[in-house]
Amino acid sequence: MTYAKAGVDINKVQAAHRVLARKLETTFRTRRGKIGHPIFPIGHYAGLIDMGHGQVLSLHVDSVGTKVIIAQMMKKYDTIGIDCVAMCANDLICTGSEPIAFLDYLALSKPNPALVDEVAEGIVEGAKQAGMAVVGGEMAIVPDLLSEVGIDLVGMATGVCSKEDLVLGDKVRKGDVVIGVASSGIHSNGLTLARKVLLRNHRLRERIPELGRSIGEELLEPTRIYVKEVLEVLKTVPVKALFHITGDGLFNLTRTAKAVGFRIEHIPAPPPIFHLLRKVGKVSVEEMFRVFNMGIGFVLAVPNDSSLLSKIREIAQAVGHDAYRLGYVTGDEERAIHLVPYGIVGRNGSFAPV
Repeated sequence: MTYAKAGVDINKVQAAHRVLARKLETTFRTRRGKIGHPIFPIGHYAGLIDMGHGQVLSLHVDSVGTKVIIAQMMKKYDTIGIDCVAMCANDLICTGSEPIAFLDYLALSKPNPALVDEVAEGIVEGAKQAGMAVVGGEMAIVPDLLSEVGIDLVGMATGVCSKEDLVLGDKVRKGDVVIGVASSGIHSNGLTLARKVLLRNHRLRERIPELGRSIGEELLEPTRIYVKEVLEVLKTVPVKALFHITGDGLFNLTRTAKAVGFRIEHIPAPPPIFHLLRKVGKVSVEEMFRVFNMGIGFVLAVPNDSSLLSKIREIAQAVGHDAYRLGYVTGDEERAIHLVPYGIVGRNGSFAPV
């Protein structure tokens, strides 16, 4: 089983992104010489605009994706709001920005106050974890559009940063150490593949011994929010690059302004959900690392100094998250990712045996 066979062809999605970005970047000139002029191309973790006086506003929009289908099937909506906030806030901090405000867009097939209350509960919890204020949003009733799924949830977030404190991966260099922070599970990416693999072989509410709970409960585990520890790390550690590991798996590491590669020499044992997906769906290890976070939800690149790893690990553990030394940055301008424990190398969006 592959993501493409499940209905999501990553190569075609990326091609569509490139077409869209080229079109949208033609609008940059409308703000030239004015407040709000974009200072970085589309395609990084957040849009960055110049607000003057050395200040930058960061912008990001994202959705919960097909995780809402699991929420609907489980009739449990109180955690997808956390996912919505997480998908935005975790991307904002990849630029060194502090998330400050959030807006939501909730679309429903019909008015449902009880469902709205549950969704809002998760949004509020996520915003508290990320240190953001929810300043508004929009709710739409669109029965013809959502006749089957019944709900869609999208979020938009803003962050602030000084120009001199932006983290864009332009200063990362060969020999820098790569540190990973553990995920809480599958997060909010690859759910189309996971759902189709698992539900062909198991019932949603079936308790799976190796998970210690049902498939539905496992898939609804909220996306971990990394804002508190990352902002704390940025106060004392000279961070070179930051990466939210989402829908492109470890290929999110290629989102650096400077072209570099990575040699990953250690990967902690992924959570049981990933082992189950591989076993049940006969999904290749190459596909797993291309689609899922595989237990590492966030990555930092820092100078090679053992004291920095200890400091980051201490900060992460203070909020209940584990951190690991994964490997180091290489000088590969083709941006290859060598995943040594699995004997595979990633280039141009796909992994293959070495």
